[in-house]
Amino acid sequence: MPWLVLLASAVLEAVWASALAASEGLSRPGPAVLFLVAGALSMVGLAHAVRSIPIGTAYAVWTGLGAALTVTWAMTTGGEAFSVVKVALLAGIVGAVIGLKVVGHPTDEAGRSGAF
Repeated sequence: MPWLVLLASAVLEAVWASALAASEGLSRPGPAVLFLVAGALSMVGLAHAVRSIPIGTAYAVWTGLGAALTVTWAMTTGGEAFSVVKVALLAGIVGAVIGLKVVGHPTDEAGRSGAF
């Protein structure tokens, strides 16, 4: 479940980043409100996920997927130029995130992560 929350938080990161761009410096109320709400929910989800996933892994997944989704959205909507090289690099980010999930993290006998 923490991984699903983390993935949802990464999607919300892409939402708030895209809304921030659309808000034109927070001068447009609709996108500005979306930015604030998605940003808050994204942080709450990340905070929940790091209760079970080490912060380094969770943060890398959150920022990596959020960035990849933001660039993908920008290319899809015409806000950023499409490039095969960009797509390949984004696939690398997603591959690295999947690798972090596959590698996992050690836990002690009580089921707590080895962090701290």
